[in-house]
Amino acid sequence: MARRATRRPSDKTPDIRAVAALAKVSIATVSRTINGAPVVSDKLSKRVWQAIEQLNYFPNTQARSLVSGRSRILGIIVENITNPFFPELIQSFEEIAVANGYEILVSSSNSDPAVLTNCVRRMIERKVEGVAVLTFGEEEPVLENLAYHDIPIVLAEFHLDDPKASTILLDYATGIRTAIQHLVQLGHRKIAFLAGPHTIHSAVTRENNFRTAMQEAGLPIDKAWIIECNHTPKGGVAGFEKLQSLQSRPTAILCSNDMTAIGVLRAAYLKGLKVPQDLSVIGLDDIDFAEFTLPPLTTIRLSRVELARAAFEALRQQAENRPTGPVQHEFLVSTELVVRGSTAPPPPGV
Repeated sequence: MARRATRRPSDKTPDIRAVAALAKVSIATVSRTINGAPVVSDKLSKRVWQAIEQLNYFPNTQARSLVSGRSRILGIIVENITNPFFPELIQSFEEIAVANGYEILVSSSNSDPAVLTNCVRRMIERKVEGVAVLTFGEEEPVLENLAYHDIPIVLAEFHLDDPKASTILLDYATGIRTAIQHLVQLGHRKIAFLAGPHTIHSAVTRENNFRTAMQEAGLPIDKAWIIECNHTPKGGVAGFEKLQSLQSRPTAILCSNDMTAIGVLRAAYLKGLKVPQDLSVIGLDDIDFAEFTLPPLTTIRLSRVELARAAFEALRQQAENRPTGPVQHEFLVSTELVVRGSTAPPPPGV
């Protein structure tokens, strides 16, 4: 049975006049408060927002944009929405943006340049005030379009020679070095790496960091044990099967991301190998699901909150054009190893 709405005919949707009357201020003060004008005192602003909450008043965002000349919308373009890392990143970015009076427009490129071009077009049409391009791939073909429209950009691990472009540097090196040291302390010397697609510059960076960490640890690098595969569970399965086809096999596998590592855990289980007794596995990202795998995944944590905060701050500095000093164009996001149950000493005699 359908339930009828409880609204009474006499109910009226509150407007800006009702807010002004309840807060005992002028309509202009309410408008300035909603639009974030600095001329309104904290005391008056507090009264206005209390009245807005009490009346359940929803400001007209389109009207606000016309008055202020600002959309207060930030765009975020991610690589693949099916990878849990990116929804978690989007959630953190949205929470930070909303808390600071912005809305967000989300797009996923699916690692397809044509889709990425359409994503950027949507951003421009909606008059976003900045775009976080966190696709970790080849962005050059579409970045010129954003730069042409004078839209601030923040990129992950990619430098663009433009005054309105910022870069977020991801310190994979520290996390990967710590992971290799952890495996060495456990007694491992035969360590493989399942790299991501070489079309993604972050995957190439992670592979180079792995090679450097191995050299620093004095360990041999077996070219056959560095395998390029997709950043998906299926990619992890395929990479594991290639390693298993070799006569000489590693005792530990470091993966370019957690999704790949989850694929390795499944493939090892189906092969009858026990993790970590027979094989140690380490991922990278620390998605929320990582601690719920069997066994819980040891991984290199890349904080989505820290990454989202850096991306938002870079865009806000440019959009609001009010830095206290020189505009910051580089932001560093750290990594750290999270040890769980998927790593242990290698089998005796191996």
